[in-house]
Amino acid sequence: MERKSARGAALLVLSSAFVLGTSGCAKLKARDDLNKGVEAYKNAQFDQAVEDFKESTELDPTLLNAKLYLAQAYAQQYIPGAPSAENKRNGEQAIAVWKDVLENNPSNTTALGGIGSMYYNMGSTPFNRDMMEQAKSYQQKVMQINPGDATPYYWVGVLDYWIAFRANAQLRSDYNLKAKKPIKEIDALPAAVRDQFVQQEGQTVTEGIDSLNKAMQLKSDYSDAMAYLNLLLRQKADMETTPDARDADEKQADDLLEKVKEINQRKMTAPSSDQSSQ
Repeated sequence: MERKSARGAALLVLSSAFVLGTSGCAKLKARDDLNKGVEAYKNAQFDQAVEDFKESTELDPTLLNAKLYLAQAYAQQYIPGAPSAENKRNGEQAIAVWKDVLENNPSNTTALGGIGSMYYNMGSTPFNRDMMEQAKSYQQKVMQINPGDATPYYWVGVLDYWIAFRANAQLRSDYNLKAKKPIKEIDALPAAVRDQFVQQEGQTVTEGIDSLNKAMQLKSDYSDAMAYLNLLLRQKADMETTPDARDADEKQADDLLEKVKEINQRKMTAPSSDQSSQ
């Protein structure tokens, strides 16, 4: 009996060692596949990168970077507006992998921001407000986790602009279908249409302006945020009830455009200035 027990214990030890050895080999192979995938990704060989990253995640489901790279490789193949089923599938697979990351890492801002960006790309052409709202919700989660990061505030402002812009354009189109004297894109909205726009998107415009101002507070030379704030202020101008208030919004928008030009010009000339001083 003692001999049988000893033999059983030895077999158990050998079996455990085999399992551990196999597991260790799988993890080593997973890291090797990850490195191969990264190399393919850097060379824009995204199909090959996807296969390498998929194998890596299958061999070691705990390898976070493999999942993040896999999602990004799918995202790189997505073309906004392309109608093919394969293109749509690339976007959906990127989102699915990022969501898988969030299952165990709910505060992973790379995954949260990636989902937000993909919903934005998928909802832009053709325009899909539901996707835009989903994109915004993920960027807002990033804001909560990293309140000192200007980027998610910028993205909320961008999303709010496109939501408001599309609503404005639709209201103008609907009005022009019935009006004896159609309004142009630069014309002020008729009072009834203006009130409808305020009711529908007043909160959207306010939220977007606040978010972009926050982005600019965190990053003073954030020219992209200034450019979108200029656009949102023109949406706000369409909500004003007096010409003076409308003119004030448009002047503020024009001033921001000038500031954007100054910042971009400074950025363009800075490298040459640095080189000349060396």
